[in-house]
Amino acid sequence: MTAVIEEFEEALDDEAQERPFNYVYFRRLVKYLRPYQRSLLIVLAFILVGTVATLLEPYLIAVIIDQGVANKDYGLVLGIVGLLVAFRLLAWAAQYLRMFRVNTIGQAVLYDMRNQLFTHIQKLSLRFYDSRPVGKIMSRVTSDVGAINELINGGMATIIAEGLSLIGIVVILFLINWKLALIAYLITPSFYFIFGKLRSRIEKAWSNVRKSQANMNANLNESVTGVRVTQAFAREERNISRFERINRWNRDANVKAIKLDNLIWPIVEMVGMFGTAMLVYFGASEVIAGALSMGVILAFINYLWRFWGPVSALSRVYSQVLAAMASAERIFEFLDTEPEVADRPGARALPPIRGEVKLEDVRFSYDGGTRRALNGVSLDVTPGQTIAIVGPTGAGKTTIINLVMRFYDPTAGRVLIDGVDLRTVALESVRSQISLVLQDPFIFSGTLGDNIRYGKLSATDAEVEAAAKAVRLDEFVKKLPEGYAYEVEERGARLSLGQRQLISFARALLADPRILILDEATSSVDTQTEQLIQSALKTLLAGRTAFIIAHRLSTIRNADVILVMQDGRIAEQGNHEELLEQRGLYYRLIHAHEQAKQGMAAVVA
Repeated sequence: MTAVIEEFEEALDDEAQERPFNYVYFRRLVKYLRPYQRSLLIVLAFILVGTVATLLEPYLIAVIIDQGVANKDYGLVLGIVGLLVAFRLLAWAAQYLRMFRVNTIGQAVLYDMRNQLFTHIQKLSLRFYDSRPVGKIMSRVTSDVGAINELINGGMATIIAEGLSLIGIVVILFLINWKLALIAYLITPSFYFIFGKLRSRIEKAWSNVRKSQANMNANLNESVTGVRVTQAFAREERNISRFERINRWNRDANVKAIKLDNLIWPIVEMVGMFGTAMLVYFGASEVIAGALSMGVILAFINYLWRFWGPVSALSRVYSQVLAAMASAERIFEFLDTEPEVADRPGARALPPIRGEVKLEDVRFSYDGGTRRALNGVSLDVTPGQTIAIVGPTGAGKTTIINLVMRFYDPTAGRVLIDGVDLRTVALESVRSQISLVLQDPFIFSGTLGDNIRYGKLSATDAEVEAAAKAVRLDEFVKKLPEGYAYEVEERGARLSLGQRQLISFARALLADPRILILDEATSSVDTQTEQLIQSALKTLLAGRTAFIIAHRLSTIRNADVILVMQDGRIAEQGNHEELLEQRGLYYRLIHAHEQAKQGMAAVVA
C-alpha cells in the first residue's frame, strides 16, 4: 500500500512540473475569435467611445479652472459641467454595451471550444484513454475551458480598453507638456524589472493551480466511481486522508498564486505614487515660476493617476493570462493528439459483410515495446462460425477482439473481414456491422427503451420490444408500471447486473450485426440469469459470426472452434471434444474449472 501511495504522489509531482509560457498558444486562442470579427469591431467601437469620453474629463476640468473659475465665467462652468455629465453617461453606456457584447462573444467561443474538444476526444483511440484518468479529461473540458472563457470575457476587453487608455494618456501628456511627461515616465523601466522578476514565478504558480485541480478531479472521479469497493473494504478513512492531502496541495497552490497575483499591483501602485510625487514637485515649481497654470498641472496629475490605473489593471490581467495559458497548454495537448486508429485518406466504406474474419501472422504490443500481447497469431473464421477464446489472464484473448473491432491496429500482420484489410476502410463502416457485449455492460442514464435503442437509433418501439422479447428481457419489463419508459438512472443504478446484461444483449441484437463479440458476458451473473442469457444467445448467434471470450463451460462447449490462448499465441485449436482428447492446456483449464465448482458447492453445502 505504501508503494502505491508513493507512486501516486510521484505521479502528482510529475503532473505539477513547470512548463514555459508559450505565445503560440495565445495566438491559437485568438483564432477562436475570428468567426466573431463583426461583433469584435462593435466592441472596439464601444471601447473607443468610452475611452475618448473618459479621457476628455481631466482636460475639461482644467478648462473650468483656468478659464471658467479664473474669469468667473459661470456660463462656461455650467456648460462644461453639463459636458462632463454627458460624457460620463456616454462612457457608462459604452461600457455596459461593451460588456454585454463581450460576454456574448465569450459564451460563443466557450461553446465552440467545448464542442471541438468533446468531438475530438470522442474520436481519439483507446490508447489515449489507457493512460489518462477520467477526472483529468473532464477537467480539460470544464475547468480549463472555463479559465480561457474568463480571459476572453474579462481579460481580452481589459487589455484592449486599458491599452487604448494608456496610449491616449501618453499622447495627451506629451501634448500638454513633454518635459513633465518625461519626468513622469522616468520610472517606467522599473516595471520591466518587476515583471521580469515575477513573471516565471507567477507562470509556475498558475500552471500548478490548474494541474493540482486536474489531480483533484481525477481523484474525486475515481473515489465516487469506486465508492462501493471503498466501503466494502472499509477504506473510507484512507480515501478521506488521500483526498485531504490532494485538496491541501490544491489549496496551497491557489494561495501561492493569489499571493503573487496580489503582490504585483500594490508594487505597481507604489511605483506610480513615486512617479506622481516627482511630478507634483517639479510641476509645483513650474506653477510657482509662472510657466504652467494650476488647471494644467491638476489635469496632468489626473491623467498620470489614470495612467497607473490601467497599468495596475493590466498587471492583474497578466496573471489571468498566465492561468489561461496553463489551461490552453493542456487543451491543445489534447487537440494536438491525433487518433492512433483513424480513416486513411480515401478510405472506402466496407460493404455489407458476410462475416469472414482472417488474421494473418498478427503481432501486437500495447506499449509499443518488446512485450507483445499477440505474437504471430493466424486464424481463419468462416461466416456464421462461433469461435470461443479461452486461456489464462494476459494470454491475448481480449486483444484479438480489440483488433477485430479495430480499437487498435496490429503492430505487424493484417486483420481482414471478407478479405478486406480493416486499415483500408472507414471505421464507422466496420463497427456498424459488429456488436460488442462486455462483462460489465455500460448503461446510460435515460429510459430502458433508450438504452436498447442505442444499438439502432432509428428503431421503432415495436423493434425495441421485439429485441427485448428475443433475449427474454420482456419478462422483467412487464413488471414495470412505466414499461420501456422506466428511468434506469446513471450507469443503470436501478437495475441488477443481470438486467443490465440482458439490456446489452437486446441492444446488440437490435443493431443486427454480422459479427457479434461477447467478452466475458456471462461471467458475473447468477445461475438463473445465465439460463436466460444462454437462451438469448441462441437467438443472438443464429446466422452470425461470433467471438466468445468465456470461462464457463456452458458458454463455450457448443462453439464450432475453441481457441486456447497462451502467451499471445494460439496454443490449441479445435472443438470441445477434440481438445479434451488432446489432454493439453484446454483439458487442464476445464479440469481446474470443474474442481473450483465442486469446491464452491461444498462450501455452500
